[in-house]
Amino acid sequence: MLSQPSVPDLDATFDRLADALSARGYAVLPAALPGEIAEQLQRRVATLGDSAFRPAGVGRQQDYQKNRAVRGDDIHWFTAGDHSESAYLAWMEQFRQALNRRLFLGLFDYECHFARYAAGSYYKKHLDAFRGRSNRVLSTVFYLNEGWAAADGGQLLIYNDSDEVVASVNPEMGTLVVFLSENVPHEVAVAHRQRHSVAGWFRVNASIGAHIDPPL
Repeated sequence: MLSQPSVPDLDATFDRLADALSARGYAVLPAALPGEIAEQLQRRVATLGDSAFRPAGVGRQQDYQKNRAVRGDDIHWFTAGDHSESAYLAWMEQFRQALNRRLFLGLFDYECHFARYAAGSYYKKHLDAFRGRSNRVLSTVFYLNEGWAAADGGQLLIYNDSDEVVASVNPEMGTLVVFLSENVPHEVAVAHRQRHSVAGWFRVNASIGAHIDPPL
C-alpha cells in the first residue's frame, strides 16, 4: 500500500483551505491529512461488514426518507470508540478551531460517516443545507480510494449558480474537499466500482435554552 505524505505544517494547510473557501466557497486539497490517518480509515472501512452500513436518506426529521433514485450510498456513522475514527475526529476538531479563528464562522461541532457507493450508485445534484432550515454550515468529503481512474466514475461535480460544472474531483485517496453547505450545489457521478469516502458537516449551535441542537 502506498503511503500518503505527512502534513508537517498544519497552519499552512488550514490557511490554504480558508483562503479557497473565502475566494470561491469550496476547496480541494490532495494529501491534506497525515497519511497514517488516511490509511487507518481505509483499513477501517474495508473491515466493516454489510451489517454495519445502512441506506442513506434525504431530508430531515419528518421529511426524512430513503430514495435510491436520488442517492444510492450506504453509510456508517463515526463514533469516538474506534481509534482511526477518533484520530480523524481529532484532526477535524483542530480544523474547526482554525477556521473559527480565520473566518469567524462560529462552527460548534462536527459529525461524519463513512459513505460506501457500490458500482452503479450515485447522488443527484443537491445542496447539503437550505437557508434558514438547517444549521449545517460547512461540508467535508475525504476520499479513501487508491488507484482511482477517471474511467471509474464517481467524481464529485461542483456547480456554480449558473448550473455549470466548475470542478470535477476524482475521489482519490487522501483528497479533502470542503465547501459551504448552503451555497455549493454538487453531485456524485455514477461510480463504476466500489467507492469509499468520509462525508461530514460542521454545524453552528442552534440550541434553544439549555437544550443542545440534536444531530441531523
